[in-house]
Amino acid sequence: MMKKAVLSMSVVAGILLSGCDNTAKVPEAEKKSETTATSQPMTIGYSDWPGFVAWQVAIEKGWLKEAGLNVEFKWFDYSASLSAFAANQLDAVLVTNGDNLVTASGGTKGIMIMATDYSAGNDVIIAKEGINSIADLKGKSIATEKGLVDHLLLSTALDDAKISLSDVKLVNSMTNELPQVFASNSVDAIAVWQPVANQALKSVAGSKIIYTSKDKPGLIYDTLTVNMSHLAANKEQWSKLIQVWDKTVKYINDPATHADAVKIMSNRVGVDPQQYEQFIGGTHLLDLAANKKVFTKGSGFDSIYGSTYHVNKFNVSNGIYKTEMDVNGLIYPALIEGLK
Repeated sequence: MMKKAVLSMSVVAGILLSGCDNTAKVPEAEKKSETTATSQPMTIGYSDWPGFVAWQVAIEKGWLKEAGLNVEFKWFDYSASLSAFAANQLDAVLVTNGDNLVTASGGTKGIMIMATDYSAGNDVIIAKEGINSIADLKGKSIATEKGLVDHLLLSTALDDAKISLSDVKLVNSMTNELPQVFASNSVDAIAVWQPVANQALKSVAGSKIIYTSKDKPGLIYDTLTVNMSHLAANKEQWSKLIQVWDKTVKYINDPATHADAVKIMSNRVGVDPQQYEQFIGGTHLLDLAANKKVFTKGSGFDSIYGSTYHVNKFNVSNGIYKTEMDVNGLIYPALIEGLK
């Protein structure tokens, strides 16, 4: 389960992107393009992350058709969805803000028009008995998959604790192997996401979570990212989709309908509803009102701008791409701002 992946560490160096104010430059489309574009379904790649699986509620409730939308959601493994978007096989993809930068550095400029959620506990740092805080990690061996989102979580946590990366031993390990690595004598802690984290906790007696993405809200945003040309030709349709999302989040969060939503989501990924509740709890879904705040330009993690500036620097410092991307040129707040 869960999304989290990244494109190749040897990805092509960053391309120059237009725009130096706080919004992406999306060209205006001719009227005939709008008619032609909407005759075909809007294709969106989604994958196994609660903030993405939430769309299944809208699909099964028929809300997309009710809104007059012709949308085809296509199910992928997360990394495969990014590859399909980069190959222009999708009109949009559900992706972390950091991974959208990686895609852009390879030449595919996806425009972030909305945030589905931010991780609020599903990404964690787990330590063995006797290690009770991030400060205790100094001098210890920590395993994670370098370049991925929990490497970002670990790096941020260490920075906040004034611990240099040179003060710890970083062990690069494949995510699905981290429970076995953690059980060995060579590693003191790991940074990983759910449900692999639960597997790791079970593999080592006395181990515990010492830090999660809930401690850093807004560090990891998940977004609806759209092909620029398709966005230019179909702004009204994408605005309607955002309104459907707002309805979906409210349905999931409403105590009267929450259980039904969880059942729909858990069925999509083949997980027991009671277990899936944990993963929904670690995902802070963002409705329209929350998106209006998130898409306000700022330097902190309460803004998608600030969060993406941060991961942009992380990506460059870790060699994921060589040149910082133009973050402002990849964020388009106009649709969110235009809705009530």
